[in-house]
Amino acid sequence: MTDLILPVYDDVAAAAARIKDYAHRTPVQTSRTVDDDFGASVFFKCENLQRMGAFKFRGAMNALLQFSPAQRKAGVVAFSSGNHAQAIALAARLLDIPATIVMPHDAPAAKVAATRGYGGKVVEYNRYHEDREQIGRDLAQQQGLTLIPPYDHPQVIAGQGTAAKELFDEVGELDALFVCLGGGGLLAGSALAARRLSPGCRVYGVEPLAGNDGQQSFRTGRIVHIETPQTLADGAQTQHLGQHTFPIIRRDVDDILTVTDDELITAMRFFAERMKMVVEPTGCLGFAAACAQKSMLRGKRVGVIISGGNVDIRRYGELLAGQ
Repeated sequence: MTDLILPVYDDVAAAAARIKDYAHRTPVQTSRTVDDDFGASVFFKCENLQRMGAFKFRGAMNALLQFSPAQRKAGVVAFSSGNHAQAIALAARLLDIPATIVMPHDAPAAKVAATRGYGGKVVEYNRYHEDREQIGRDLAQQQGLTLIPPYDHPQVIAGQGTAAKELFDEVGELDALFVCLGGGGLLAGSALAARRLSPGCRVYGVEPLAGNDGQQSFRTGRIVHIETPQTLADGAQTQHLGQHTFPIIRRDVDDILTVTDDELITAMRFFAERMKMVVEPTGCLGFAAACAQKSMLRGKRVGVIISGGNVDIRRYGELLAGQ
């Protein structure tokens, strides 16, 4: 990993300037109920209200805006369980770039439909038996496409970090920041922003208990690979951190926490009932962990990044109803 060129905060700042005419500056919401319960000031960065419904649009647009004319003409290929798929498809449509997206056969129907709706050509695979990364590399080589992975890419990491940059720009320094963790693009980018804009902020990555590869990697100091985890948080069903994301996370993140699927449902229900927001299970990771840590957050200023709101509406209703 020593020869890797890792992104730095200046790349995050450059990405913010590059994508400002395309990405929404999403709102920061608060809840008196949460503040009273925590005895703290909690700020929610609502990336569920981003274009295509997730923070992933930031990294996708930042990467595609840096394509050469030849790359734009040939097209882009990406692999994703849903949100990066939609992000690449939408960014590619806005820039008139052909997009091929490798998606698992059991991806949420709403995410597949949206990806196709944005003009992406979907290639399905079995996430439990096939290697999406190899499929993506093969398509890139065979068709001359440029592969943009969902997290392990400097330009993607820098783009994702703009969400946290906006949060700090709006509310000032924080004592703690909780960030959803799958492959680590959002967490790595957020950590870069935190270390520059709020040096005293403790940064926590949060992943599902069933898929704690990031926590294992953080503890052991090496990238741990796991089988595809069974969890409601489909956006965090990654098998390992990235070569670019891991060193940043190891250096700049304070800890990796885990939550159960039941805790995700409780958080999702709170967002729906009390804050009137649709948040997908993956997007609830940060808040679920903050709830579990609230006794240590009393008197603090706390940030939570809600990563996305793309969820199959029928399944969403079932989860809220406890089915």
